Amino acid sequence: MAENVTLPKVAARPKTERPKLHKVILVNDDFTPREFVTRVLKAEFRMSEDEAHKVMITAHRRGVCVVAVYTRDVAETKATRATDAGKSAGFPLLFTTEPET
Repeated sequence: MAENVTLPKVAARPKTERPKLHKVILVNDDFTPREFVTRVLKAEFRMSEDEAHKVMITAHRRGVCVVAVYTRDVAETKATRATDAGKSAGFPLLFTTEPET
């Protein structure tokens, strides 16, 4: 006597991709005080005093510095809020975003 064995069908699960990451970049300018930049980095990006100072000095010396890497929405929100903090204080502080490669 032959027994029929049926195997359950396995549905193919769609593969979910990780979201693309974006870098938040601090652009140096000659007008925004260093202390203010450090304060914004600490407030918006939750950096310690030492971390914020290192990022600020790197941007000062090289012209730009990657502050952090986030998903696109978070990166754009943080860059906008940090730039707006500078504008509201009357400084040309600028943070931009770009895709991470």
